[in-house]
Amino acid sequence: MQNITQQVNSQLSNLKLSGIRDALQQQYEQPNLYVEQSFEERLSLLLDVEITQRDQRKIDRLTRQAKFRVGGTLSQLNYGAERQLDKTQIRSLAQGEWLRLHQNILITGATGCGKTYLACALGQNHCQQGNSVYYFRLKELLEKMFLAQADGSYRKLINKLSSASLLILDDWGLEPLTAQQRSDLLELIDARYDTKSTLIASQLPIENWYEMIGESTHADAILDRLVHGAIKLELKGESMRKKLNTLTDGDHSS
Repeated sequence: MQNITQQVNSQLSNLKLSGIRDALQQQYEQPNLYVEQSFEERLSLLLDVEITQRDQRKIDRLTRQAKFRVGGTLSQLNYGAERQLDKTQIRSLAQGEWLRLHQNILITGATGCGKTYLACALGQNHCQQGNSVYYFRLKELLEKMFLAQADGSYRKLINKLSSASLLILDDWGLEPLTAQQRSDLLELIDARYDTKSTLIASQLPIENWYEMIGESTHADAILDRLVHGAIKLELKGESMRKKLNTLTDGDHSS
């Protein structure tokens, strides 16, 4: 029996069925728990473990790939009245219908009010649902696109970014765009338009984005693709970082 077990384990490992291998080992070690179950029932249990492990590995891979700036989760959101964050709306967004409809989300608010946390929490939630997500600060992404132009990998980068279910662009509007940046950004936004969703987090009000982009033709094209039909979330309230520092200082002084 031991030789047969080793052979089966080796075969399962070669087939990359580690979930079934581990669950089968448990059945060998605790035979009394499964003695009354049929072959089909025991096989179903093995397959359930394999599916669960594969799903978790996919979620882990998608989360690492996204490179979120913070480890935000929707369950930890602050719904204080001053923030004007609608719990019902967030619960609806968590279900992902906006992704299926290829809608965009535009999150605005003052520095430190939690825009990045909310963006990453939504991204993390959609990784959990098996969706591909990429997170970038806008300046970082534009620098990456500039370097890709120089080394010949630009088209590959555009294809990669345009295929993600959700692209998160944080710190949007901190600096005016150059002509090359406007061109690169338009190409990316256009490649995703009406087929994928983009989430933007910005301390700059939406009405000021036109001036930030700069040249009218590019600004019209970019904003038409981003803003039309988008879900807008404007966060209010005192800076979360400032509030946290105040609490920390208070703890030290007590």
